[in-house]
Amino acid sequence: MSLIVPPYPPPRYTAEQPEVSATLRRGDEPADYDAFGLIQYHYLANQQKTDGDYGLYRVDIAPRGGGPGPHFHRAMSEAFFVLSGTIELYDGTAWTAGGANDFLYVPPGGVHGFRNVFDDPTSVLILFAPGAPREHYFEGLAELGDLSDDERRQWFIDNDNFLVE
Repeated sequence: MSLIVPPYPPPRYTAEQPEVSATLRRGDEPADYDAFGLIQYHYLANQQKTDGDYGLYRVDIAPRGGGPGPHFHRAMSEAFFVLSGTIELYDGTAWTAGGANDFLYVPPGGVHGFRNVFDDPTSVLILFAPGAPREHYFEGLAELGDLSDDERRQWFIDNDNFLVE
């Protein structure tokens, strides 16, 4: 049995004593953003809160509430953990139904998508690493219809979202 510990990242907290800095968010708090009653976003730990380490979001999708088609990110990985319900997950080759406790990891550049095409609601945790201002992306989706084709194309690029046909 090997007792060799793999290397940890360098310390980032270097004060002599620990600090009281943890935050608790209750599960029954209202969504931070509601997209037309179809998708509710709970900003659990965003880029600002984690100092850019990661972004963690709970996303609740209504029955047949849809979701993004195949796309990829250049700057971050994305991971999905299904909390409840059933959701279709795209792994770059096929759409597959995912249920509670299923997990999908997507490295930068990996094609993926997710959508609720089922008759019941679903809830997933989505993790982006490193953290990015995804709130801007989530909330900006509602305004895409007001943009020209060129503005819309640039908006997706600015938000590290590259659609795959």
